[in-house]
Amino acid sequence: MSTRTRICLVTGANRGIGLEFTRQLLARGDRVVATARQPGKATALNTLAGEYPGRLHVLPLDITQPRTHAELARELPLAVGDDVRIDLLINNAGVLHSGERFGALGLDTLEHSFRTNAAGPLLLTQTLAPQLANGARVVNMSSRIGAIALTRRFGTPSYAISKAALNMATALLGQALSPHDIVVVAVSPGWVRTEMGGADAEVATADAVAGLLAQIERLAMTDSGSFFDWQGAPIPW
Repeated sequence: MSTRTRICLVTGANRGIGLEFTRQLLARGDRVVATARQPGKATALNTLAGEYPGRLHVLPLDITQPRTHAELARELPLAVGDDVRIDLLINNAGVLHSGERFGALGLDTLEHSFRTNAAGPLLLTQTLAPQLANGARVVNMSSRIGAIALTRRFGTPSYAISKAALNMATALLGQALSPHDIVVVAVSPGWVRTEMGGADAEVATADAVAGLLAQIERLAMTDSGSFFDWQGAPIPW
């Protein structure tokens, strides 16, 4: 990456891991475009925008709706300037449906998880590809739960299936974007203390994000298409 101020785009940034990514990226001096489905209700993000005038831009995005991907791409030049070059895209927006059990799975839940966790990040990255800088990094927020080799029980099926699909999307995007020296990786933040992870989770949100950012800084083209955790340990597919 060059010495100019980096531009980062974080989806699902209104809470949890996405919000913490936004905080830490701003703290290190980057410019951030943070997306939320309802920016007007993203209180913490809007507070940050007041603390970092001109460096944090909060824009609407529903990751399940491709039309909003196109709208975001059109809004970016207005937010950060005509020569948009995104250095870091963090596909963080995701959903975890609880209460699923074998024998009572529903297509609607499976479809919604797939649209949110797999198809959404894939299609958004495709839409934003012309605005990615040469040498950019694309980080897809996956999970160990999506690792087929680690499956030991029946649990959170729509989440697990959609994250496994996201991992394949990561490998494919790595191939598609390699001519521009863009590295694409899937990462697992671990069991993080967020609204999704719960209060009993093992890893503090700030620690998980700091660890992931440290790993992202070390990425090389040979890492594209890989899957690792917040401490850099590889995860089997």
